[in-house]
Amino acid sequence: MKLGEYGDTNMDLALRGLELRTLDPYLAGWRTRVAPALGHLPVRMITNGVIDRTVQNWIADDHSRSTVKNTIAVLVRVMEQTVRDGIIKINSAHVTGWQKLYKQAGDELLDPRSLALPDWETLVQLADALVAASHNQFRGWGDVVLFAACTAARIGEVSGCRVGDVDTTRWIWTVRRQTTPAPGGLTDKGTKGKRARKVPIIEEIHPLVAQRILSAGPAPDARLFTGTRRTHLHGRPARRNPLGRRRNRSRLRTPAPPRPTAHRPDMVRRRRSPDPHPATHR
Repeated sequence: MKLGEYGDTNMDLALRGLELRTLDPYLAGWRTRVAPALGHLPVRMITNGVIDRTVQNWIADDHSRSTVKNTIAVLVRVMEQTVRDGIIKINSAHVTGWQKLYKQAGDELLDPRSLALPDWETLVQLADALVAASHNQFRGWGDVVLFAACTAARIGEVSGCRVGDVDTTRWIWTVRRQTTPAPGGLTDKGTKGKRARKVPIIEEIHPLVAQRILSAGPAPDARLFTGTRRTHLHGRPARRNPLGRRRNRSRLRTPAPPRPTAHRPDMVRRRRSPDPHPATHR
């Protein structure tokens, strides 16, 4: 049996026990990378060398670390299922050292602050530009940008913020949960560190937070940030939609320092021609 056919047949077994949020990136990695690259090969012909060269090709195609990590993870799980079924004896998909093929930009290593927004006015300009580019110029998107930037919070944690989590006497936000996308909609889960933490709210956004609390109502469980009627919450899919077409997204980007190549010189020679339709999710 070929790997693609085997994976499609036994995917539920291979991915059992995973959180619902994890299924989407794993299945996307299987459909868009593993199946096209290895799906035509019989399972017993998937060797360490084949997988190693395939992973190097993914890196050479400028896929991000998280993308390659999720793709390898789903491949490992499918190959582990073939071991349990007695088709092969050793899982050859356990790849090590692949992250060393990525190089960090010098600015990030020596001066991380160089990648930050320079001042408050630039942050406000970014938030206003997002509102202007969004559907019906929804002001909530700008509030989310300001709140997330001033609290260094993840978008899921901002989505999960409730009125009862904010102490307006001491201006402290207790981060207890995050709201994340899952099959069928959005779901609440624990923070990434699996524990609550306290975040100070700086004076510049006190009026914004007070207004959001007033709009949300007195109920402690009311969400501080809600989206439009269509999106309900400021989840990851919701915040991506207002950016619209690629020309709108590129207009909101701030210049970033040039990054060095993410692969070795020998991989450059083997690199395929660039994709005429590059992904725009980044």
